[in-house]
Amino acid sequence: MKVASIVLLTGIAMLAFAANSVLCRLALGHDEIDATGFTAIRLAAGALVLASIIAARRQKTSANQRGSWISASMLFLYAAAFSLAYRQLSSGTGALILFGSVQLTMLIAAHRTGERAAAPEWMGLILAFGGLTYLVAPGIAAPPALGAALMSVAGLAWGVYSIRGRGAQDPLAVTAGNFIRCVPMAIIAMLIAIRTVHVTPTGILLAAISGAITSGLGYVIWYSVLPHLTKTRAALVQLSVPIIAALGGAAFLGEKITARLAVASLLVLGGIALAVGVSSFAPKKS
Repeated sequence: MKVASIVLLTGIAMLAFAANSVLCRLALGHDEIDATGFTAIRLAAGALVLASIIAARRQKTSANQRGSWISASMLFLYAAAFSLAYRQLSSGTGALILFGSVQLTMLIAAHRTGERAAAPEWMGLILAFGGLTYLVAPGIAAPPALGAALMSVAGLAWGVYSIRGRGAQDPLAVTAGNFIRCVPMAIIAMLIAIRTVHVTPTGILLAAISGAITSGLGYVIWYSVLPHLTKTRAALVQLSVPIIAALGGAAFLGEKITARLAVASLLVLGGIALAVGVSSFAPKKS
């Protein structure tokens, strides 16, 4: 895969991840749907669309190209904890906790497999984290303990899910298989929380878009570029998501774009550029 294609697809994946946060906040913030309902519809919509695409292409896939129950469990855990956490956390604090947890998970995994970050990568990581901390500083002091714990779990699960997907030979089939396996988990969760479930047409639409487009197809794209990124760089590029989500919040939720957001954006994006480098997306060979 050419460098330009990797950059483009990585950018699209990050936009999709950020859109999930905006869609979730739109749905839960306006009480259009509850967290369990949002998660269930999101996963079911993703499974339906991806299964339809797999069926239409009529291409046989081997068992190891159809996902796994472990990866599906990580996907469900991420989606469920993500929705539940955003009932309590502000968007900035939630994004920082989520992607901070993702980064730590992926960087620890990289270290355990012998992958060592170079000096520019460490400098970029520090710069990017500094930008995120600056962005959410007023609300970072004492987030609700339960919300913070749930978002940390979501970040851990997403980090593991991303790592497991790095070697996928058929990203579409693997993602479809994982989403399909999540459906019975979502049904069980709905039955457990049946008394608190409530939905509106708008809530269903927002959850369906999140599942079918920004989750299902977004994750397929992410899987396709992961083999071309080191674990360190895959972790770092995701630091752009809170900034993109904040900009999306300004556009769709009426949040103001402040000088603080502008400075934080420059720090985060500058840190990523320093750590990744346009000419060094491909993993180094040992």
